[in-house]
Amino acid sequence: MNDLSNHAHPMANSAPKLTGGWAAVGSVAAGTFLLVTAEFLPIGLLSRLAHDLHVSEGTAGLAVTAAGFVAAFAGPGLVLLAGRIDRRKIVVGLTAAIIVSNLIAVVAPTFPLFLLGRLLLGFAVGGLWSFAGAVVRRLVADDAGGRATSFISAGIGAGTVWGMPAGALIGGWFGWRAAFAVNVALGVVILFAQLRLLPRLAVASKIDASHLVAFARVPMARAGLIAAGFVAGGHFVAYTYLEPWLRGALRLEQAGVAWTLCAYAVAGVVGTFLGERLAARDVRHAFIMIALVLGGSVLAAAAASISLPTAITLVLIWGIAFGAMPVCVQIWMFNSSPRLYEAGSALMVSAFQIPLAAGAAIGGAIVDRAGLDAAFATGGAITLIGAAILIVFRRASADADHRCLADATS
Repeated sequence: MNDLSNHAHPMANSAPKLTGGWAAVGSVAAGTFLLVTAEFLPIGLLSRLAHDLHVSEGTAGLAVTAAGFVAAFAGPGLVLLAGRIDRRKIVVGLTAAIIVSNLIAVVAPTFPLFLLGRLLLGFAVGGLWSFAGAVVRRLVADDAGGRATSFISAGIGAGTVWGMPAGALIGGWFGWRAAFAVNVALGVVILFAQLRLLPRLAVASKIDASHLVAFARVPMARAGLIAAGFVAGGHFVAYTYLEPWLRGALRLEQAGVAWTLCAYAVAGVVGTFLGERLAARDVRHAFIMIALVLGGSVLAAAAASISLPTAITLVLIWGIAFGAMPVCVQIWMFNSSPRLYEAGSALMVSAFQIPLAAGAAIGGAIVDRAGLDAAFATGGAITLIGAAILIVFRRASADADHRCLADATS
């Protein structure tokens, strides 16, 4: 009922099938890991970055906000502008943009120039998120398409949870600019791998605005986009300021912060694979459960009387839940309408990045005015709204299925 396969327009997904092999898939997944790691590096470096560039921590949060806002509009925009351009050229070009954005961060003497590099990163984030899922499905046999997509989800999920602790560790040892320099070096390696491994990816037909509208009209897709927006927004209200929270509310020293963030990252990787398994069984149930656990753990972390062991446990649960979320969202979007998947990926970028940017901005305003615990409480509450949307949709969908069955048997 939710798939538009019977009347969808031809899509880039229906372009000639190619087999570039799993190494090529890995190079694209590495690119998504690179870009998401770069996007979240400032979170683990927020205190030092703010001090060195002479801005408040709330203002420094714009390093995340700016990239998110640009990505939200760059995703759909680039998909519409791409036309029939070879997708290999697009992937390689966007990876190069990530490298340049990190180079700017390494040398930026002022916060406005640093922010310029983050705007360029947002452009790359929006584009690569939009194209990566559809590209890798063309590099493997049809029956391996789902597994290839999970590689992209794993790259996004791993980058999401590793960006902050990697920044905190490297920044603590060598300074925050060194964290961006390491990302530059990693990007160069990945760029050369893509140039060597990716075949030409010609496109038979282009995407236009009607495809975006068609996907948004699918009830399952619409519910998933809205719910993902609330879950992502609530998460980033709190997550953007996790490093200051660990320092302030829990009074952890640098070593304690770094190890806690590393544990969060490991938990997130575990969550990525757990989310894939749960979503493969029942993506609706998995998405609801993950949203509830994520919102509940963030909300509980806001408790003023929380003990250190309890706080660390909640951070680990939080990491597992958010690591699982990108995988669930990707599978949800594909199941909503496989033929419109590239268009759906572009809309998913907007649904994720606008709340990301808004959440970081809202969190910054709350932190500057009411403190870190207030930001965490707000983030947890917003995330639970996303879970509520999924629960309502699940019940409405079940009722519709019952009505369809009754009509068919009457």
